[in-house]
Amino acid sequence: MPDAEDSAETSESQPGLRFAYVAGVTPGKWIRRWEERMPGFPLHSFMSDDDAQLSVLRDGSADLSFVRLPVDREGLNVIPLYEEQPVVVAPKGHEISVFEEVALDDLAEENFLDIAEMGGPDMALQVVASGAGLVIMPMSVARHLNAKDTVMRRLTGAPGTQIGLAWPVGTDSPVIEEFIGIVRGRTAQSSRQPSAQQEKPKKAPKPDRRGGGPKKPAVAQRYAPNPDKGRGKGSRKKGKR
Repeated sequence: MPDAEDSAETSESQPGLRFAYVAGVTPGKWIRRWEERMPGFPLHSFMSDDDAQLSVLRDGSADLSFVRLPVDREGLNVIPLYEEQPVVVAPKGHEISVFEEVALDDLAEENFLDIAEMGGPDMALQVVASGAGLVIMPMSVARHLNAKDTVMRRLTGAPGTQIGLAWPVGTDSPVIEEFIGIVRGRTAQSSRQPSAQQEKPKKAPKPDRRGGGPKKPAVAQRYAPNPDKGRGKGSRKKGKR
């Protein structure tokens, strides 16, 4: 299995834009929009662990990273995107399974496990399945891992987590701005999207229809003009009888 250094070198050798994302983030819709708007510019993505969500930016293996906040923002641009719904996960058959949602205060007597101490969410859920305790995590992560012999329920009264998009300071470019705009929901016609600001080909000027062409030759009059034409009634003098 390649180590992190080999992975970074492989990612750096790939042309295009590279982004990482933590478990629970589903970037499919953003990838589809990118392919529609930027078909000639490749987009590469890979999942990173929560503890590596910033190191992928520091070591250059990713240009942007979807991170779970809070994070150390030194040297980074960070945009908060959306909040995650917290859930409590318990072993199958636990009493929480009879409820649609559970209040944190009602679980005061339960033994809660520390996910970091367990070695990450995947290992923590295995410990939960054994009956050793409960964990609190984002719903998106619990659904992604889908651990057997566990049950999860929405949790109220617990602080939620938030997903953000981070990239190194000083790396701003039209390509980065294009991706940020897609993630933030800007349309393809938005004036803030670099792809919409590209100069469009000018159309050929329409022909001038205001009489600028060659004039028609004058037609010779066959009869002498009527000297009375255009005068008002009674303007012609009457002779004496």
